[in-house]
Order: sequence, then structure tokens, then C-alpha cells
Amino acid sequence: MEHLPHSLLDKYGRLLSLDFYRGLTMFLLVAEAAGLWHSLNEPYFEGTVIGAIATQFHHHPWNGLRFWDLVQPFFMFIVGVAMPISFGKRWERGDSWPDTFRHALTRSLTLLALGVGVYCVTAGHLVFELWNVLAQLSFTYLVAFLVMRKSSASQIGVTVGLLLLTEALYRLWPVAGFNQPFMPDHNFGSWLDMILMGKLSGGHWVAFNAVPTAAHTIWGVLAGQVLISDRATKHKLRTLVIAGLILVVVGYALNPVTPIIKRIATTSFTIVTGGWCLLALVFSFWAIDVKKFQTGIARFFATMGMNPLFIYMFSLLGGAAWLGDITGVFTEGFLGWFGIPLAVIGIVTAVIVQAMQWYLTYFLYDNRIFIKI
Repeated sequence: MEHLPHSLLDKYGRLLSLDFYRGLTMFLLVAEAAGLWHSLNEPYFEGTVIGAIATQFHHHPWNGLRFWDLVQPFFMFIVGVAMPISFGKRWERGDSWPDTFRHALTRSLTLLALGVGVYCVTAGHLVFELWNVLAQLSFTYLVAFLVMRKSSASQIGVTVGLLLLTEALYRLWPVAGFNQPFMPDHNFGSWLDMILMGKLSGGHWVAFNAVPTAAHTIWGVLAGQVLISDRATKHKLRTLVIAGLILVVVGYALNPVTPIIKRIATTSFTIVTGGWCLLALVFSFWAIDVKKFQTGIARFFATMGMNPLFIYMFSLLGGAAWLGDITGVFTEGFLGWFGIPLAVIGIVTAVIVQAMQWYLTYFLYDNRIFIKI
């Protein structure tokens, strides 16, 4: 396994762009639990610039693409990017493939348990639901690991196969009531949910999304392998940019034939968002590791990127809501005295909660506490 060139590492020996990319993604995800995106979407801001921005932080209702639709692909992609680096170190020190497979399998099952467990906690009783990003990642992570030591052509071939399988199942599924490929709750993915869970999600999500979006994690692995290769830095940047642009163009070009729909992870959606994942990685790598913009905003987000699973679970399992209840007492009390609209107070409260969540990750980082599975 090749090494990362020392010149690209920060003073701590880390590829800071990965921590930044991961941290920015987690920051966006936990800001939702803090209530920030909901606060920006209040009727009070309708017709304003804030209202227009807020729209981009909510999923598209069906056919289309908004910024918020990129966040989960970012999450799954960056996991893939880190895999060649982390497993490469294990293989280099002598760990066998069976040893690392057991580690990958254990991690996959843990992610599945956490993903299902989140729904149980939020529902207040035992449920079996597979729509959470962690449950989806448990599948994509294991698939990516199983093909990681194959050639690049083989890995790309697997992703093409997954996308063709998805396209065929949606278009050719013959079961009445579930044979409309791009209609909410009347497609193959919805049929499978009824078989697996006996119910449909309220937002038209489907568990089968894990199959096509495994491409995101595999493409992340391929991108990580490019980063740790012995190629010149310019060649790495050029390779990733070209690949990203090709995916973006192909994904948008497919939209008239196969609509871009995140909620069922259509092939066009998976392809176009995979392209944006690559371009976001290129920008982070170029700006932070190559040009060395490694202070301020880079470190700010990287701090949250070093304990991603912890802050995600903390936020989702009530931590953000608990901080919001505490903070709201004071923001609503003090700011209410001055007649500040509740919608504005909501934003202030959410920002403070988000700052507290960030500080929690900073506290862990400052004390060298890194919670992993």
C-alpha cells in the first residue's frame, strides 16, 4: 500500500483535508438536529434571501437536486476515501486480510445496530427500520471493503453493475401497485420495504437505496487510492477533477430518462452526486493539503471531523434537543424582552446549540479523546 507524501500531511501527520471534509459534513448534519435549518425555514423569512437559502437545506420533495441532498452522499463517500488509508496502515503492519475482514464486518454490524437503534430510541419502542444513514452505510461500507483490493477497473465495474441492477429492478419490476418506477410509494424500493419491514416511510425513502449508493463509498475508496498513490500531485488533481466532471455531466444528462430523485436514489441521482462528492474532495485537497490553508476555518471543521460518529449519535439521540431546551429558556427570556421575533430567536438558539456541540468535539479533541468503532 502506498504512503501519503509527507509534504501533503499537516503538522500532526494527518491529511487535514479529510478531517475538514468529514467535519464540514458532520457540522451540516448536526446543525439540523440543533434546529438551525428548521429555524431558517420559518414563514417569517418567506420571500427573503434567508428563506431562499433555507430551501437549499431541505431535501427536494421528489424530482430535483438541492444542496441538502448532497450531504448524505458526502458522508458515505468520505468514509470510502478514508478506507485505503486506515486499512493500508493495518496491512502494512502485518494484519492479515481475514483479520481486517473481521474488523470490517464487526464495524458494519455495529453501524447497522446503531442505525436501527436510533429509530427505536426516537420512536420510544422497538421498531425495525432501515432508512437511517448508518444502517445504509453498514451495507455500503462492507461492500466497499470486499472490493477494495481489486483493480480500479473491477471496482468501477462493480459500481456500474449496482447501478444497472437498480435501473433494471425499478423499470422491470412486475408486481401490481409497485411497477411504477419513479412514483412515490409505488416502486420496487417500496415493495421491498413492505417485505422487509411491513411498512413504508413517511418521506418516500426506501432501504434499497443502500445498493446504488454503495457506489458512493466505492468511488470514495478509488479516490482515496488516488490520493495515496505515488503519482504527482497535479496528476491526482487532474484525475479526480476529470472523473468528477464526467459523473456530474452524465448524471444531469440522464435526468430526462431517469429522473434525479434522492428519496429512491435513482441511478442519475447517484451518478451526479458522486461527481459532486469528487469535486468537493478535490477542492478540499487542493486548498488545504496542497495550498496549505490549514488554519481558521479548516481547523474549525476538522475538529468536528475527528469524532464524527460520537457527535452524530449525541445530536440525534436527544443531545441537541436537550441543549436547545436549556438554551431556549434564556434566549426566549432575554431576547423576548426586546420584542425580537420568535423566528429570529429560534435562529439564535440554534446557533448557540450548534456552537455548544462544536465545543464538545473540541473538548474531546483537546483531550485527545477519539471515539471510534
